[in-house]
Amino acid sequence: MRITRAVVPSLFTVLNMFCGFNSIIYASQGEFIPAAWLIFLAAAFDALDGMMARLTKSSSEFGVEIDSLSDVVSFGAAPAFLSYQISLQTLGTFGILISSLLMVFGGLRLARFNTQLVGFDKDHFVGLPIPASGLSVASFVITYYSDVTGHLDPTAEKLLPWICVVLALLMVSKVKYDTLPRISRRAIRKEPWKFVFAVLAVIVVAVTGASAILPLFGLFVALGIIRYIGSTIKHLMHHHQKLEEEEAAEPSSSDI
Repeated sequence: MRITRAVVPSLFTVLNMFCGFNSIIYASQGEFIPAAWLIFLAAAFDALDGMMARLTKSSSEFGVEIDSLSDVVSFGAAPAFLSYQISLQTLGTFGILISSLLMVFGGLRLARFNTQLVGFDKDHFVGLPIPASGLSVASFVITYYSDVTGHLDPTAEKLLPWICVVLALLMVSKVKYDTLPRISRRAIRKEPWKFVFAVLAVIVVAVTGASAILPLFGLFVALGIIRYIGSTIKHLMHHHQKLEEEEAAEPSSSDI
């Protein structure tokens, strides 16, 4: 059997899926912190498979499909099950429905993304990327879960259902989010602020530890919403101004 270059990125994709599966196992055993960190490890492999595909010039349709399937496991099913096991199971059937939104809407978001690969806006993702959703849930658990009590912080428990709903809706929304910058001179010259933000984020995490991860993801999610609201207001104002100009250009009855 001949081993091609495409095996290299696919190996990282499989490791991504494997981490997601292990996260589910750990969550089922009540090991919530390791389960959350495994989602982060899955994200590292997810980033590496894309990097390896570019380095080996082995991008393919197969790679796109297996990457999406892995993402559904690691950033859809794993955080959904983690949310259910750690807190939402107390809500019964309602908790099942809420937690499942992370997986179901994440799958819908990936399906939409795959159909838009030709001719879509490469500078932005339309909708919150599923890895960002999964990592937001994982960082929330890491921040607010207590090994002493074996539970989330009481306030965090009340917030978790709402967070799951908001993240799910953002994934299938029209809100735009920036793609991760490619490491190249051309990319740095084109969008230097992305690299500045990325470097600052790494420095903050390194200095403060895991406590800074959740605020950073919260900022990323919020920036997309703020920008969407701003662009919507700008569009409405432009539309209103255009209508006023059209009305002013129309002849009045006294002019006829």
